Amino acid sequence: MAESPQRIIVVGASGGIGQALTRALLDRYPAAEIWATRYRSAAPFEQERLRWVQLDVRDPSAIETWAAEFDRVDWVLNCAGFLHGSAGGPEKTIRSIEADFLLENIKLNTLPTLLLARYLAAALKQSGAPLLATVSARVGSIEDNRLGGWYSYRISKAALNMALKTLSIEWKHSHPRGCVAALHPGTNDTALSKPFQANVPPGNLFEPAYTANMFVTLLSRLEPADSGRFWAWDGNQIPW
Repeated sequence: MAESPQRIIVVGASGGIGQALTRALLDRYPAAEIWATRYRSAAPFEQERLRWVQLDVRDPSAIETWAAEFDRVDWVLNCAGFLHGSAGGPEKTIRSIEADFLLENIKLNTLPTLLLARYLAAALKQSGAPLLATVSARVGSIEDNRLGGWYSYRISKAALNMALKTLSIEWKHSHPRGCVAALHPGTNDTALSKPFQANVPPGNLFEPAYTANMFVTLLSRLEPADSGRFWAWDGNQIPW
């Protein structure tokens, strides 16, 4: 992007990748003011330029109220996501599909980006180089799906990717200086992936700090012509 961001929002900043991304942004942009959201956990660390806020990303009214505080935002980066929890985990077969679990995936993996785009659109429009990017997953790629399984997670990430692609088309007209991006972080050593790390090939399990720094480098290079694309942490494009 042509301009260094002066105000950045990191949603889901208390998670493994979100926290690492927040730290990387603080290091890379020493003049930037950074707002970081968390759900229920305490703030994992403090810094003078960092402002923490508790936010339920599934709540439209909460996002609308909070977004109204901003007159300008340069970057909105959404790291919030859901893979497993008390409601269940990734399904291996269609026989395991449960409506509530599928909807929980949609609520946490798809809906928040749409709400953030809706309620922060005006503030982003005031930026000289607005950027909205969300951490997605390669398993959300329809073309790249060769293994099957993980129905709810795949569905919610595919829906997220469609939302970002559709938003990029709209914002080419309303936010012509901006960029919309979907991001794939690979498999990181976080609580999200912990139950599934045994199947990760050697060398393919990344530290969140590594992925975060790769993301910041990638994001800093994106231009309006790159809007509406799906990027891996290493800068390679992923098919939708």
